[in-house]
Amino acid sequence: MGKNIIYCYSGTGNCLDIAKNIAAELGNTDIVMMRSAPELTDARGYERVGFVFPCYAGGLPAGVEDSVKSVRMDFDCYRFGVVSCAAYPGTGMHRIDKLVHLHYRATVTHQCSCIWLFPHDMMLPPMKAPQAQARSEKKAKLIGQDVKAKRATGHPPLHPLNAAESAAWPLMSRLKAKKLAVSDICVGCGQCSRLCPKGNIRMVNGRPVFGDDCLQCLSCLQYCPYAAISVGKITDRREHYHNPNITAEELMQKLIHID
Repeated sequence: MGKNIIYCYSGTGNCLDIAKNIAAELGNTDIVMMRSAPELTDARGYERVGFVFPCYAGGLPAGVEDSVKSVRMDFDCYRFGVVSCAAYPGTGMHRIDKLVHLHYRATVTHQCSCIWLFPHDMMLPPMKAPQAQARSEKKAKLIGQDVKAKRATGHPPLHPLNAAESAAWPLMSRLKAKKLAVSDICVGCGQCSRLCPKGNIRMVNGRPVFGDDCLQCLSCLQYCPYAAISVGKITDRREHYHNPNITAEELMQKLIHID
């Protein structure tokens, strides 16, 4: 079987878990992270090229579109996309389809990562984290089987309202970045700084200092081992969440191979 490659953006680990489960069905798959500039952009020679990403405010996380534009692939390779969202898939799949002309697309609903907006279990259909995770794993396996068989779907719609929402997201992200704070229970482990895909968190005298160049992936908040980081008081009251199968260290990797 030919080689496969999946380009993945993940904040809470949900998309990376989905990508790994798809890769387990395909075998011989490289997963390249898009949290920052991809480590590998030359996908020529790969039989299947996939893109797994979340819906952020109706669109793509900042930097993902540029990452997709940088990928070189063979004209005749099979191309697929998978979006993870709490409720609606948004317009991100449409943007990627315009760039690479996808043969197949799928949506997986999972826990909400933006807990300053909604509790993490505010998803459609509503369910708790263990049930949502089991459903995600089942859906990813079925997607992997479809991709392995090179099945085709129709092209994704634009969703103009989602496009407008996405256009406003960079400003919202900067405004929310100003509310990032750390409590006295912080032990100065520095994990948040290492996790930040934009280098927006600096450690100063053993304490994280936040800038305003924030993607709102919220990896810093969701993976903090002491729940010391907040984005406003509401995030102190709400349960934090990250995928149970993905560690912070794994999320920091640039490339993961699945046999």
